[in-house]
Amino acid sequence: MHNPLDHFWQLRLETCRQALEANRFEAFVVESPDAARRLFYDTIRPQLEVRSAAWGDSMTLLATGILDDLRRDAGVSFIDTFDPSVPRETLMERRREALLADLFLTGTNAVTEAGQLVNLDMIGNRTGGITFGPRHVVIVVGRNKIVPDLVRAMERVKNYAAPLNAIRHEGWQTPCRETGRCIDCNSRHRICNTWTITEKSYPAGRIKVILVNADLGL
Repeated sequence: MHNPLDHFWQLRLETCRQALEANRFEAFVVESPDAARRLFYDTIRPQLEVRSAAWGDSMTLLATGILDDLRRDAGVSFIDTFDPSVPRETLMERRREALLADLFLTGTNAVTEAGQLVNLDMIGNRTGGITFGPRHVVIVVGRNKIVPDLVRAMERVKNYAAPLNAIRHEGWQTPCRETGRCIDCNSRHRICNTWTITEKSYPAGRIKVILVNADLGL
């Protein structure tokens, strides 16, 4: 007998994939983070002319191992925008440079069942890279990021993803670190500054979305 939970997620992921495709994203469904890595290198990477690559902060992307492989790729200049050994001023310059990379990789805070990507950023390097600049964008998404609509997407980001992200970054002083929910603060460390809703990919296929049948990231 088939597992009802497995069948449930297969249905939801396939429905989301079809919605993304209808919105001109190129979308895929895989069963694990390692399968996402294999898909990237076996199917996506060979189709792209990539001399430079960068990334936006994403625990989901880190779980796949794609970044480790890119760092070792002799044919790619990898712009490491989160190297802890580098001064913040240098990292900010790298993040500006990343907006002109051939390939930008990241995650998303939420994806709706209608095939929309919803993100909220502190400084905008991740939302900026998704929106414009890099020639190609690859986004890796765990099934836990799928929500019914834009209202639920924003609720998820403000009252789940954002507080958890504030908590995981040492030294940031935001009220949500203490409350576990958004209070629309004015903290100088506020991480909720720039919203983007990506309704469709332009040009068609510029943004590729890998949906993973696993709970990943925040």
